[in-house]
Amino acid sequence: MSYIKFEKALMTNLEESLQRELLRTNRSGAYSCSTIVDCNTRKYHGLLVVPVPELDDENHVLLSSLDCTVVQHGVEFNLGLHKYQGNNYAPKGHKYIREFSCDLMPTTIYRVGGVILKKEVIFQTFEDRILLRYTLEDAHSPTKLRLRPFLAFRSVRQFTHENNVASREYKHVPNGIKTCMYAGYPELFMQLSKKNEFVFQPDWYRGIEYPKEQERGYASNEDLYVPGYFEVNMKKGDSIVFAASTSEYKSSQLSKLFDDECKHRVPRDNFYDCLVGAAHQFSNYDGEESYILAGYPWFKARARDTFISLPGLTLSIDEVEKFERFMKTGEKAIREFMEGKPLSVKIYEIEQPDVMLWAIWALQQYNKVVGDAKTFEKYGKLITDIAHYIHDNKHPFLRYDDNGLVWVDGKERAMTWMNSTANGRPVVPRTGYCVEINALWYNALKYCAKLAVFNNDAKNAQMVEELASLTKQSFISTFVNDYGYLFDYVDGNYVDWSVRPNMIFATALDYSPLSQEQKKSVVDYCTRELLTPRGLRSLSPKSGGYNPMYVGPQHQRDYAYHQGTAWPWLGCFYLEAVLRLYKKSRLSFIQRQMAGYEDDMTLNCVTTIPELSDGNPPFRARGAVSFAMNVAEILRTMSIIGKYTYNK
Repeated sequence: MSYIKFEKALMTNLEESLQRELLRTNRSGAYSCSTIVDCNTRKYHGLLVVPVPELDDENHVLLSSLDCTVVQHGVEFNLGLHKYQGNNYAPKGHKYIREFSCDLMPTTIYRVGGVILKKEVIFQTFEDRILLRYTLEDAHSPTKLRLRPFLAFRSVRQFTHENNVASREYKHVPNGIKTCMYAGYPELFMQLSKKNEFVFQPDWYRGIEYPKEQERGYASNEDLYVPGYFEVNMKKGDSIVFAASTSEYKSSQLSKLFDDECKHRVPRDNFYDCLVGAAHQFSNYDGEESYILAGYPWFKARARDTFISLPGLTLSIDEVEKFERFMKTGEKAIREFMEGKPLSVKIYEIEQPDVMLWAIWALQQYNKVVGDAKTFEKYGKLITDIAHYIHDNKHPFLRYDDNGLVWVDGKERAMTWMNSTANGRPVVPRTGYCVEINALWYNALKYCAKLAVFNNDAKNAQMVEELASLTKQSFISTFVNDYGYLFDYVDGNYVDWSVRPNMIFATALDYSPLSQEQKKSVVDYCTRELLTPRGLRSLSPKSGGYNPMYVGPQHQRDYAYHQGTAWPWLGCFYLEAVLRLYKKSRLSFIQRQMAGYEDDMTLNCVTTIPELSDGNPPFRARGAVSFAMNVAEILRTMSIIGKYTYNK
């Protein structure tokens, strides 16, 4: 039985099926995303969405969707589904769906009278090409398929509307056509694996609506251009492959290409394998550079997300070489920033003050897998250079003070991971000594001391240990309060009393400045006030400004983003802290907590983990449909649990 499978009752219930999305990607940043009933509900949805660097650094929807129509005895049964204005759905092809599953690839079974049609979808790994295979599993009379493409040719952040500028021109290519609606865009090649007839029947389908954009307070409707349709004759047992791409392919080889791509897919038949498949989707290769995309469908490669995600997305699934490949690009970005050079790589937000400290943390995780010798040989200089850069006050946004702590100015610009802004200012103006940044700094100093010991540099090791000791004393006197938790940030005489999850890092990192009792107290606070089935809340319900529902227009969501929403990646650091403190005695509790994350496999974007959830029940998923830090940290937590389960 399939791990991910939905029966007819759910598929035909749009209230349920439209909440479940499906994402497929390649390694160039292109993707295909829609709902499991192929009804686009976001402007970011599309069957073929690709980067067009000649235009900008955004993705662009070329092929929005493809309607399939079964024709028997002159009667048409359209399997497509679109939402139009006025809450009208047409042509309601979802009513013919018998089941949907997602093992090697998304597979939908349709039944129209005596016809049983199977549709399978796969994205070519290293090309901007989406492949759909239709197999006529049963039919008692001659059958035709008509495939009608809906074209957009627009940025994912915009809409297209009927106009006189769009080109209707097309040219025939082997078993298909190529067309381009606007200058500057690549040509779109649409080809079939078998001989077919293309019927030129140009028209605009007007007033298509995207309800997810309505929920988010944005414009929500557009018009899509349909140039005509492809028609092909089929008999029982026949299969055809439809390909949409930015380049031509030998049509007679499309079926073989589909089969070859299937061989390289990870079967998604359990929670772990789904996470592995999701982890691979964030990989993005551009020439010699390798990136981790922060999430889909709208995130790019961000520095902080890269280093936090890196261990989970690679080391936890035994892909050490991938870690080194991503780190090579990451190190280039760090060094160019430290040298004051313009970045030659497409990693954003490298200037954020905690980024380099997260890079050191990532290398610690690498150290656990490959050992001291290889780590320090390969990255030892980078680690020490980062530490000197911060200690010598060369970082433009991070100040090292005489008390051993590091200070940031976050009043006018968000400088931590809690980076939402409203009216041009941070919603959470975390400034001064931030608890997680200083926990990371102490952790980095202790790791540098370990490096010095490995290099037999006793003098340097002693000096770094003294710095770490000073940082530890100042950390405790600055952040530990009489109530047993940690201040979130301290700026002079101002202390932020909010109970936030950032304090969990002081207990979860390899080196902690806290005593065992202090760690337990912090974990207890997180358990009582922040823990949900979907991770840690970004703010306690008992703290002022609690706003757990990430809904409404942009400004409303900005104020809720870090004011009570729940984040899985934070929850995973919490679980790591629990394991450090209580070892195997809390394994059953941790496994129950992990089950909450597994629920997301089927409730939202199937086979992956969303960005965040509401902080109050029913903890509905919000934000990006797939988020790298969450997938990564769940995988890393599973790896840690495995070590406690089998090795202790």
